[in-house]
Amino acid sequence: MTENVVCTGAVNAVKEVWEKRIKKHNEDLKREKEFQHKLVRIWEERVSLTKLKEKVTREDGRVILKIEKEEWKSLPSSLLKLNQLQEWQIHRTGLLKIPEFIGRFQNLIVLDLSRNIISEIPRGIGMSSKLSPSLNKILKRAECGPWLCSLLKLTHLDLSMNQFTTIPPAVLNMPALEWLDMGSNRLEQLPDAIERMKSLHTFWLQRNQITCLPETISNMKNLGTIVLSNNKLQDIPLCMGEMENLRFVNFRDNPLKLEVTLPPSESVDEEEERELFGLQFMHTYLQESRRKADDEDNCLITSPTSINTDE
Repeated sequence: MTENVVCTGAVNAVKEVWEKRIKKHNEDLKREKEFQHKLVRIWEERVSLTKLKEKVTREDGRVILKIEKEEWKSLPSSLLKLNQLQEWQIHRTGLLKIPEFIGRFQNLIVLDLSRNIISEIPRGIGMSSKLSPSLNKILKRAECGPWLCSLLKLTHLDLSMNQFTTIPPAVLNMPALEWLDMGSNRLEQLPDAIERMKSLHTFWLQRNQITCLPETISNMKNLGTIVLSNNKLQDIPLCMGEMENLRFVNFRDNPLKLEVTLPPSESVDEEEERELFGLQFMHTYLQESRRKADDEDNCLITSPTSINTDE
């Protein structure tokens, strides 16, 4: 009996020793694997950084990152090492998403990400830690998300030929944005908050599926150019007649409900303007729209009322 107890105790002791050895061995393997993964990440970051540096050029004093016709579905964090960049030109790379760390590129002036597969951008990049608390509250209520670092200097943004279904809130909140291209996306409407882009003077919206324009577009006082060709607009809002700084528009290839006849052209420039369904066309269309509305009101006023002859 005593021998059995001693034997069992010895077996348990040996088992415990081996379990500790196996546990330590597994922990050592895990640490070694983690270390190897860390080395791989470091190596990959160095390789990607070297590759990115080869894409950096200088033009007219600007530091520009140029990537085209190469597969970059995402941008590596090593890009942060190049935070002096003032311009990104990333075309036809299959890029799916703009990284949130883009907000840390505070010297960025031009962001050209056309011809990719992007459908959204980080909401916070159009917000600033320098905004007043009251304005931050307003933007948060507008579901703009928590603010990161703001692209305060960005004046030029090209998101054409991507997969956007709406204009991202972050874009509406970029304080210095002057030029925006959202052409060839899948936009169906413009948000009422479009008026937030106070500095915008050039707006490209061609080849979308926009069906109507918000009244608030007339509050974009600096807007000088807007291109709306190849959309699904059925009407032009009367408020656009109040946009005094508007110098160029294009409503070509839209199913507008009114047919208007322009006066004979006196020059080649006027003929080209007519072909583009430009400013002259817009003002003539708005005049016709007002005339039709007045005629309908007059019909309602002058229509005969029924007289009861039974007495």
